[in-house]
Amino acid sequence: MSDTTASLSRKIRSAGDLQSVVRTMKAVAASSIGQYEKSVRALGDYYRTVELGLSACFRELAPAAPVDGRDRSDDGPIGAIVFGSDQGLVGQFNETLADFAIKILAGLSGKPHVWAVGERVYERLADAGLPMMGLFPVPNSVKGIAPLVSQIQIESEGRRAGGDYARVYVFHQRPLAGSLCEPVSQRLLPLDAEWQRDLAKVTWPTGNLPEVMGTGADTLRALIREYLFISLFRACAESLASENASRLAAMDRAERNIDELSEELNRRFHRLRQSSIDEELFDVISGFEALSKPAR
Repeated sequence: MSDTTASLSRKIRSAGDLQSVVRTMKAVAASSIGQYEKSVRALGDYYRTVELGLSACFRELAPAAPVDGRDRSDDGPIGAIVFGSDQGLVGQFNETLADFAIKILAGLSGKPHVWAVGERVYERLADAGLPMMGLFPVPNSVKGIAPLVSQIQIESEGRRAGGDYARVYVFHQRPLAGSLCEPVSQRLLPLDAEWQRDLAKVTWPTGNLPEVMGTGADTLRALIREYLFISLFRACAESLASENASRLAAMDRAERNIDELSEELNRRFHRLRQSSIDEELFDVISGFEALSKPAR
């Protein structure tokens, strides 16, 4: 069915409306990236404080020793937390992350127990045959990250305390320059022995050496809980920043496609309009010539 000027006008208006929506989504995504990146930077001072506290504890305790008395065998089950997204328009964000997590977990010994943050990555992991232990909704703002992390800690720590697993891994997307991101993983537990030894050697910022109050093991457990909270908070914030960066990149592509479509529609509209005008002029000239001929 051939286009008419009326149908092309409707398509041009629809493209303009869609372009307005895309620009609004770009503005929202760009604003969200800023707040999540700011929250990650704000963690720096708090993480430094927790790090110094761990350093003080590791000076008094044997860093390589298990802090909770459990066997740290690398052959046991694995707890995995994967931060994805609930919404679309993010390109291959969830697919890339899920494939990365599946590959890493397949290379580890032990059965994984997987918690997913986000419906879309949950479906991808479940389709791959991984045993899914739970689904958490993706927070809509920075204020929603802390309650989510607390909920994850409560549920995962309950399972770990019950002996379901001793190792805990976290998977998420990390933002890169130019609206790009990359999937990364981190082993949260058990704590790396070399990392503990290096932390014990950290120079104290003042001339007064610290003193650990109370039982050293209890203080260490409390600091480790804070360390886990910070690690999960950072992973969630970086994931949300990466999600919005992916959405921003997708909206950039959509805007370019809409611009090209609008240009093509406008060219077709002007060609069709010019053709209609030419036909009308030819009709007028033909009529004028017919009326101007002398009667025989």
